[in-house]
Amino acid sequence: MHVSPKFAALAAAPFALVCLGVALHGFLSLGDIADPQQMEDARGFALFWLFLAGIAVASGVLSWRIMSAQQRKDGGDA
Repeated sequence: MHVSPKFAALAAAPFALVCLGVALHGFLSLGDIADPQQMEDARGFALFWLFLAGIAVASGVLSWRIMSAQQRKDGGDA
């Protein structure tokens, strides 16, 4: 299966936004939790989603740079 760099870059943006939304919701909901163990678990869950958002952003930036490099290479040869 071939995924173009343009599609990968554009698909990473909504995925990153969803992950950031889940992480933000998790962090904002920590104040409602009374049990310390449950709060630590919720914080870990929110940090995991924040990590996924970071991976999505890095993947999108890398794909965009690959796409730009390919376009410069193709434009320079013509």
